[in-house]
Amino acid sequence: MSHILGVRQAQKLKTRQALLDAALGLLEGQSLSSLGLREVTRAVGVAPTAFYRHFRSIEDLGVALVEEALGSLHPMIRTTVSTAGDHEERIVRAVELIARHVDAYPAHVRFIARERHGGVQRVREAIREQLARFGDEVKAELAKDPVSAGWSEDDLLMLATLYVDQMLITASLFLESLEAPGAERERVTQVATRQMRLITIGRRHWLD
Repeated sequence: MSHILGVRQAQKLKTRQALLDAALGLLEGQSLSSLGLREVTRAVGVAPTAFYRHFRSIEDLGVALVEEALGSLHPMIRTTVSTAGDHEERIVRAVELIARHVDAYPAHVRFIARERHGGVQRVREAIREQLARFGDEVKAELAKDPVSAGWSEDDLLMLATLYVDQMLITASLFLESLEAPGAERERVTQVATRQMRLITIGRRHWLD
């Protein structure tokens, strides 16, 4: 009996993931607010009623996509601002990590970029909550750095949010250059590096 339940659970998870993957593919060319339930189930090859065994609505599916796209990024975000290495090494590491992530998960990055200000409120809120978590985690890392000595909690959070926003901007720049020639890719890398460097310079002199 336990073996049968295990097989059923595995199949259920497989179907759920297939729905998420199909929706993500369909969202390459449209927003979540225009995505239809039947469109998703048709792409997977299951009956529309099967959708409700996994998600209550398209909004619910969208929230799950947010978790899939951002939930696993917390270690990477912390790594980009960890105190290991000097400031220049951290900047180079951050830009490289973001570029590699965009290369590996372009559809997820595009989904977040579009739906962050999209028409589905629950999804906007889910993205905002994840970004707020990133901000808190980056703030905790920044507080470990001697450069942050004397900073208030509010200022640390402001800086953390600035870094998170810049990471999103950098991801969008790399997304736009995916199909571009190598020279354009290099230009994006240089621009992203200079922007992060500017934030770091401002950080060093904030308490002057």
